[in-house]
Amino acid sequence: MLRQFIALLSITLAAQTAAAQDRRPSHCIAIADAAPGVEYVHKAAWSDAVPADIVRLHYVTHASFLLQTPGGLNAVTDYTGFIGTVSMVPDVVTMNHAHETHWTMAPDPAIPHVLEGWGEFGQGIDHHLDLGEMLVRNVSTDIRSRWGGTEDRGNSIFVFEVGGLCIGHLGHLHHVPNDEQFAALGRLDVVMAPVDGGMTLPLADMIATLKRLRSSVVLPMHWFSTAALEDFVTGMRDDFAIERPGGSEIVVSLRTLPSRPTVVILSPSYLIE
Repeated sequence: MLRQFIALLSITLAAQTAAAQDRRPSHCIAIADAAPGVEYVHKAAWSDAVPADIVRLHYVTHASFLLQTPGGLNAVTDYTGFIGTVSMVPDVVTMNHAHETHWTMAPDPAIPHVLEGWGEFGQGIDHHLDLGEMLVRNVSTDIRSRWGGTEDRGNSIFVFEVGGLCIGHLGHLHHVPNDEQFAALGRLDVVMAPVDGGMTLPLADMIATLKRLRSSVVLPMHWFSTAALEDFVTGMRDDFAIERPGGSEIVVSLRTLPSRPTVVILSPSYLIE
């Protein structure tokens, strides 16, 4: 009987260990040194398989990015209901409701996980979606209300923990995060940041936020003109390297993160079969 119990316990522990290995642990809350050197691969299409320990990020439009994992998970940020002419149904979409260009009232009912970045007015919402290979969580922030004033916890910064990486999407950020929010975010390896300079944060505040986050890779989004984008680049170039690889996507992994924080400028493009 004792021998049977020990065998059963061994099987249970082995199963738990295997389940824990579904997602490579991230270091969001513990700062880790990035390996020197950066690698960007552009030849692979969004429809190709993603290699092991790699995350592909494709800039779709405005504030929407497609994140893809080796296991075949597809996540879309600030989902508006249209990502291109593809028939793909994402596994998870995130939305923020500051403006109609960041959410949809009628997401495809076939999408398994639709994560709204807001809850009841002023109450916010908390997400902790574990998909095995990917963990999706949020940190609530305040937004300027359409009717004046502020809606507490009205939008969210979403964080995707996958492949050992922490990837953050600042959404429609309207204020510099406070110390508690910075702590909840942890160490973001990659961050998608709105750089319009007015509709979200003033440019000086956005630059200060990104310098405090000091992510290895910053992906500018939500820019309405090349002039606004270049103003942002000018404000960042003293502390960050600037890369213009061309194209709409990059692949990232722990081993290819740049040793110096880097702004990577992508060109948005819808997904086409």
